[in-house]
Amino acid sequence: MSYASLWEALGGLGLFILGMKSMSEGLQRLAGEGIRRFLERLASTRLSSAFVGSCLSASLQSSSAAAILLVGFVNAGLVSLYQALGVMLGTGIGTTLAVQFIAFKVSIASQPLIFVGAILKFFCRRRRWVYAGEMLLGAGLVFLGLHTMEMGFVPLTERAIGFGIGDSHFPWRIAAILLGALFAFMLQSGSAAVGIVIAMTGSGLVKYDYGFHMVIGEVLGTTAIAAIATISGTLAAKRMVVIYFLINIAAIILVLLFPQSFQNLVHYITPGVSDTAAPAAAGAAARLLANSHTLFSVLSIVLFLPPLGFFVRSAKVILPGREKGLEFEANCKFIDDRVINTPSLAMLQLRNELRRMSDIAASMYDDVVEQFFRFDAKRTLRINKKEEALDVLQREISGFLAKLSRQPLSTEMALGIPAILSTVNTLEHMGDQNEVIIKCLIKKKENKVIFSSTALAELKNLAVRIGDLVHLALGSPEDVNETILTDARALKDEIDRLQEVMHANHVQRLTDGKCTVMAGVVFSDIIAAFDKVAEYAFSIIKLGRGSEHA
Repeated sequence: MSYASLWEALGGLGLFILGMKSMSEGLQRLAGEGIRRFLERLASTRLSSAFVGSCLSASLQSSSAAAILLVGFVNAGLVSLYQALGVMLGTGIGTTLAVQFIAFKVSIASQPLIFVGAILKFFCRRRRWVYAGEMLLGAGLVFLGLHTMEMGFVPLTERAIGFGIGDSHFPWRIAAILLGALFAFMLQSGSAAVGIVIAMTGSGLVKYDYGFHMVIGEVLGTTAIAAIATISGTLAAKRMVVIYFLINIAAIILVLLFPQSFQNLVHYITPGVSDTAAPAAAGAAARLLANSHTLFSVLSIVLFLPPLGFFVRSAKVILPGREKGLEFEANCKFIDDRVINTPSLAMLQLRNELRRMSDIAASMYDDVVEQFFRFDAKRTLRINKKEEALDVLQREISGFLAKLSRQPLSTEMALGIPAILSTVNTLEHMGDQNEVIIKCLIKKKENKVIFSSTALAELKNLAVRIGDLVHLALGSPEDVNETILTDARALKDEIDRLQEVMHANHVQRLTDGKCTVMAGVVFSDIIAAFDKVAEYAFSIIKLGRGSEHA
């Protein structure tokens, strides 16, 4: 093999990967908002979980990205183990749609697609046409890259790697499956891995039957990616990956036990192919490999989706134990740097992480208010842990936003990032003020400061009214409408009037000598901290109007 052929093959590989990335980004930007809205309904979707998985991986052009996103959903408890397994099985169907597209290998259309895509991408002003151009440009590069790879591999055809389907070379079959898994793992994309195998088989570098085993090994690469994503994940996420791995192993074993029967089915569903001995010579290797992947994915769903309930119960036996409380763990449960190159997914993860951070801040405030009615030292420790969680989340989310901002983003996403960052910082500041209130209550208790019944009643009333504003703000911080904004303004005005009355009453008590200096200082500090909490809550509501495009 000459160096020219080697560089031709490597150049084709580069074009193919670049095309897959461009096509994926264009498709995501065209359907980015649709993907987000679709996935946000995932928690209520059970019977159609496999359909959700197929749509997810097809739209993202990456089953590994879909798996990572799903791990985040399971970590946060947004989807059940039953739903997650159904979605994971469905991702194979989405991948096979991309594989079927690649298998057409209409290299004659690559130049027109590149030309039309470039015109739309660089000369159109409407964003949707620009995104469509990016997708067409990527498709053209995919076809051109496949053709270039095949031409580069041709000089090695006399040293083709492989075996006959009837041979007893079991170690070679296992090696082919593991090599396919390695391809998928390294490329972080099952469809891209299968595309490369199609090019190698079409050129004759790899015999069809070896390529076939590499294709079915692709699912193990996706499983390995999901497994890495669960290293610091929850028990439910680990159970999902273990069961998905066992399902894939079982499906592969069935193919290894009945290879000829499986191949007969593949040839049966592939029109115009009758010679099973030399499919590459007949020019049908790509079509056969694509149909092998499709049949493998469909049979996996047909065989393993019905007994999904049994697998869920088995997961609890294989990995016993009880799930720990996750709500206040001081680390992120959604965002993952491995999907930073997929902005629509990254933004969805950010929104979910923001909701989780908002829930922590709201529950922290509720605990603070409860301390006014019944002080509890254990509750104080819980409040401190929530404050630590808010600090960590603010730091990690800010870092993730910084990385995301360096990616090519749509206008809507680019406009949404500053609002999300401001909301995250405001939530952290709100946590700081909650901590100030707790310190004031501890100071009051340690110094045996006693508030009058009137002052204490006023503080409790203020705390409850601010709590209403906090929950209005944090119920859905990124989805604020005009009604919520109007209600928030009215509530904020009421809180301001209440504080004015409290200050006037406090001055009167000081004048009458009914309040000590220490009690007055603590009382004023608490009111000041409550005032800042109210300001932060109202600020989040106003910021919500700016993050509606995120």
